[in-house]
Amino acid sequence: MFDFLFNISPVVKILLLFVLILAVNRVRVHLGLALVIGALIIDFWAAKPPAAVWSDLAGSLAHAELWLLVLNIILILEFGYYLSHPPNSALILAAARRFGGRHGRTLSLVLIPAIIGLVPMPGGALFSAPLVGETLREKELSSPWKTAVNYWFRHIFEYWWPLYPVVIVTLSMFSLKSWQFFALQIPFTLVSLTVGWFVLLRRHVHVLADEVQAAEEADNRLLTLLLPLALVVFCTLFLPPVMRLAVPGASSAATTLLAMLAGLIFSLLLIAWTSRQDRAFRLFSHLLSGRTADVVFTLGGVMVFQAMLNASGLLPEAGRQLGNSLVPIEVVVAFLPFLAGLVTGIAIGFAGPAFPLVLGLVSVNPHLSQASALVLAFSMGYAGMMLSPVHLCYVLTRRYFISGLFPSYVYIIPCTLAVVGWGVLMHILLRLMGW
Repeated sequence: MFDFLFNISPVVKILLLFVLILAVNRVRVHLGLALVIGALIIDFWAAKPPAAVWSDLAGSLAHAELWLLVLNIILILEFGYYLSHPPNSALILAAARRFGGRHGRTLSLVLIPAIIGLVPMPGGALFSAPLVGETLREKELSSPWKTAVNYWFRHIFEYWWPLYPVVIVTLSMFSLKSWQFFALQIPFTLVSLTVGWFVLLRRHVHVLADEVQAAEEADNRLLTLLLPLALVVFCTLFLPPVMRLAVPGASSAATTLLAMLAGLIFSLLLIAWTSRQDRAFRLFSHLLSGRTADVVFTLGGVMVFQAMLNASGLLPEAGRQLGNSLVPIEVVVAFLPFLAGLVTGIAIGFAGPAFPLVLGLVSVNPHLSQASALVLAFSMGYAGMMLSPVHLCYVLTRRYFISGLFPSYVYIIPCTLAVVGWGVLMHILLRLMGW
């Protein structure tokens, strides 16, 4: 009776599933659960018997990378609570004001959201919003503008910073070397800073100018505050070769995650030692919080969906079909992440559902490399995420500054278009260079 459903083309199956996942998520079904449901459906839809479907699900849950990722993210979230602890966030604010001299206030508007953004947290912009508001306390500037400033600069490192879940997941999906990934993605941060300056800050520099802040004896405390972050990044970048020797059979993604885990353990021990006399701060006090569970469940859903989509065997078939169709493959590579980012409003929301499909298309198209697909897909997914009205950082920042839903888009849209333009330009250049 339902045989016609199994005769639908692989492309249509995947697109229908993709829309279904996004639609289910929009009616407040958790994204992690929506992805797991989608993973089961796609395996059944590939005409696999129930026993094989449950076997694929068990196999996806048995991946070492999944549990390493979950453990790393739990530890990473502790950094967010550490940096947002009032004495620590106040120290960052004071340091930014001193470092910028006469333009310390302007510099603070960039550094505070950006530094808080170095540690990914759900709705993390809410932690930087009070500091941005305090920086602008004596200035008459509009709420939509304040919202856009806090929101935009909060996300300028999300393209490549190795602690972000979207970066960890993307590195585990793409077979690019770490240095190649960072070389492609870091320029996006420079573009974001440049366009943020011209669109958001340049016209207000004279209004924001202030007297030079007196020097205070806080530099050593600032170094102590930021040292754990530097240690994690150092281990993530330089320890994978050591982990390959220690665990010979581990995959590239697993060795990177192991290196990060080592850095996280060392850093959290350092944090525990340096903050031992601060009774107001307790490490792991948020371990069982709803926010931590939300992030962990989402990432688990992403990894299960990716593994079962690959196991279904539909990706190569869909890729070959699209390769023989009249639809330009670049349109598909750009559209899927943008749609996912717009609907979910989170970075992992565009990478999880869309990037496995993008990689499937790359694998059967000799004219499209992983590098050129990455810059196009990531920039478009990022654009969808930043323009999403349900992005938690945007929602919380609007509420804090009492701004309407759309006025801030006057500032956010030009910034986002610049990022998309750079992604398209890099995609074209990489294709011309054959890389």
